[in-house]
Amino acid sequence: MTAGITREEALKLLKKYNKEPFHIQHALTVEGVMRWYANRLGYGEDEEFWGLAGLLHDVDFEAFPDRHCIAAPALLGEIGCSEELVHAVCSHGYGHCCNVEPSHEMEKVLFAADELTGLIGAAALMRPSKSVMDMEVSSLRKKYKDRKFAAGCSREIIAEGAALLGWELDRLLGETIEAMRSCEASVAGEMERLAR
Repeated sequence: MTAGITREEALKLLKKYNKEPFHIQHALTVEGVMRWYANRLGYGEDEEFWGLAGLLHDVDFEAFPDRHCIAAPALLGEIGCSEELVHAVCSHGYGHCCNVEPSHEMEKVLFAADELTGLIGAAALMRPSKSVMDMEVSSLRKKYKDRKFAAGCSREIIAEGAALLGWELDRLLGETIEAMRSCEASVAGEMERLAR
């Protein structure tokens, strides 16, 4: 898998079109989650590609909310992203804001994990620790079932993602918690550095 760009170029593009710290943090989190999944699922040699797809998946969301996944190809073209990476980025909006279907396992993971990281992040903030480190699947499952909690996180998309992967929902919940544990400290550190 070839991205055609460096992480530095990707981060610069992300920051050009995204000013809200929340959106930057979400992008960094999804990047870390995707890197973890690449190694977990046996795609370690493509970890950089998986990570870059995660980092850039919402590149157009803040600046072009009504054209999410539609505006992305032009923005990604500014830095010469490969067609493969453009397809991966756009595929996470399949059926909701575009018709680019996730075909590779990486794209299915991005589709499934993107929405879920928001729900897990919101649940972590409700914990005394403010962390995913001590979060259990059972407590996340309760938050998932409570439609009023983090109402902006679509349970339908999360369930659709699990089905796309052929996974039980609890597997997706549990593994994404683990993935977020793997990058929680590095994301916090990077957010601190970016705030300076």
